[in-house]
Amino acid sequence: MRASDAERDRVAERLREAVAEGRLEMDEFEQRLDAVYKARTHGELAPLVRDIPAPGSTLEPAGAASPVTSGQGAGWAERIGGPATSRGAFAFWGGFNRNGRWTVGRQFTAFAMWGGGHIDLRQARFEDREVVIRCFTIMGGIGVTVEPDVDLEVSGVGIMGGFGEHSPKSEEAAPVPGAPRVRVVGFALMGGVDVQRKWSKARRRKLTEGPEAS
Repeated sequence: MRASDAERDRVAERLREAVAEGRLEMDEFEQRLDAVYKARTHGELAPLVRDIPAPGSTLEPAGAASPVTSGQGAGWAERIGGPATSRGAFAFWGGFNRNGRWTVGRQFTAFAMWGGGHIDLRQARFEDREVVIRCFTIMGGIGVTVEPDVDLEVSGVGIMGGFGEHSPKSEEAAPVPGAPRVRVVGFALMGGVDVQRKWSKARRRKLTEGPEAS
């Protein structure tokens, strides 16, 4: 029988719980998670969680799905890997924008002088599991937006300006296993670099309505 997206999401969540409980090593988790999102039938899904204790001995029917938690349905395994479509951006008396479906390089460098730019990773693919976003601005501004469940580190310097994360509490979430690590580094001179965690409209709708919402 063909497996649904909701069933793949539930199997992925059981694997994440197994990692948190120490039942799976990270390398084995990553291999199984990759297999989950490639699976097309119940027969391919079932062996991936057969040795993990859970209520019931078979996959739950699609109609029994529970509300999505912050880690479910992210599909990170499908979004990591592939050639970068952009490795940098530049603005001088102007602006730049990177958003939508694009692939960020493992190192991305952005510069803005007397201008500004925005780097939106919420629908992006990632060339590698860890990417470094290098932001440099002089009398300008750069904004970086990521989904709340990525592993985010911000360590830039502001000189007569600001460099930091400013996320609303309503957007806070713990990083999930398999999510990419995003490091934002650099400096802002008489300007600012503002990093925010924020769900996309599609993910927010999925989180509130369940895994079968489109």
